[in-house]
Amino acid sequence: MSQAPSGAGHANGVLIELFLDMMAAERGASPNTLDAYRRDLVDVAARLSSRNLEAATTPDLEHVLASMAADGLAASTAARRLSAIKRFYRFLLSDGVREDNPATPLRAPKQGRPLPKILTEDDVDRLFDAASGLSGPAGLRTRALMELLYAGGLRVTELVSLPLGAFVRAERCIQITGKGGRERLVPLTEAALEAVAAYKVVREAHLPVDRTKSGKAARYLFPSRTAKTGHLTRERFAQILSELTLAAGLDPAKVSPHVLRHAFATHLLARGADLRSVQILLGHADVSTTQIYTHVLDERLKSLVQSAHPLARRTDDDQLD
Repeated sequence: MSQAPSGAGHANGVLIELFLDMMAAERGASPNTLDAYRRDLVDVAARLSSRNLEAATTPDLEHVLASMAADGLAASTAARRLSAIKRFYRFLLSDGVREDNPATPLRAPKQGRPLPKILTEDDVDRLFDAASGLSGPAGLRTRALMELLYAGGLRVTELVSLPLGAFVRAERCIQITGKGGRERLVPLTEAALEAVAAYKVVREAHLPVDRTKSGKAARYLFPSRTAKTGHLTRERFAQILSELTLAAGLDPAKVSPHVLRHAFATHLLARGADLRSVQILLGHADVSTTQIYTHVLDERLKSLVQSAHPLARRTDDDQLD
């Protein structure tokens, strides 16, 4: 790295501190936020060939973004630093230090959307095998919970707060009220219907012992003896799922109610379901939300080709000229 021009570092430091003073006084930025801004701006200054923030041009800043990419900085980190320099140059512009904002034309690097965690069909089978080995009212409830969660791709809140009267059309479907009050009908598998029927026989075991307090709980398919809501809580179900995951020999860190919802969608698409149908079943307002599962399948297919295709195992020496 070349030597910084005389005075550039001091000038940068003065401008950065003035900017941080403004952020603290006018925007109420926290000490941690101010430290982050300082680190980002110092890094940008160090990447400038002139080391001079005040005199930087748009091409200079484009070079800075390119150097970040070359160094392997995460797109999210580069985007944060771009946000910092845009705000910094807006401050210099408003204070009359500069007559333009060289960061205005710059665009943040595209950040890939994180792919959801998924379980294989074998993993799901292991969970259900573990659930089938449970007995008593608690075991029957766990089986019913799991069947409904996976058979319907429900959100955990939708599952635990299911009203007793949610079953419609001869109990072949359940009516779900999801995000934004949107309602949808979710068809159930025979296994789910059988598990719920078996659970209903022992459902009263989960009602409050004091009948005077059971009014609210009696409205729910999965009542709770202690929860103020009257129904099984999200936290309690997460605990039940964690215990089941351990019994199935899986890693609890990789299994959650939402991961099972992801598995439901991914497995349907893998077996030929169309995107619009899966969108309706999941209760997504926009099909673009559902499309993330097609990306999951794309990644799985790429992995399959790379690991299982005969040509993928050929070494460089085997390649044809």
